[in-house]
Amino acid sequence: MRLNEVTFTDAVPVDGYGPGFFRVGGQPVEGAICLSAKGTQSWGGFDDAAMLLALADEIDVLFVGTGGEIAHLPGDLRSALEEAGIGVEVMNSPSACRTYNVLLSEGRRVAVAALPV
Repeated sequence: MRLNEVTFTDAVPVDGYGPGFFRVGGQPVEGAICLSAKGTQSWGGFDDAAMLLALADEIDVLFVGTGGEIAHLPGDLRSALEEAGIGVEVMNSPSACRTYNVLLSEGRRVAVAALPV
């Protein structure tokens, strides 16, 4: 089996997470986050659609982590994202972070917005 070292482009992967925080680039970040090629930003949760919509020209898929358990996105948020041409995948935050890291390592145009567990 051949193993290759994974390298990331401009965006930084999620290194880990725990109760109320994520670790990004070796640094703990408290609360909800949004990661993309623009960097790491605090995210205001489901009421903060503006931050996510600002990514429309830079990403193809947004992974939304809903915390420790999977939950539905508010209908108006999902509609706004889809109207902006952003593919939306909703899952619990650990799954969203793992999926984001894998696709990021493949050079895909992705972002993750996640609520802490």
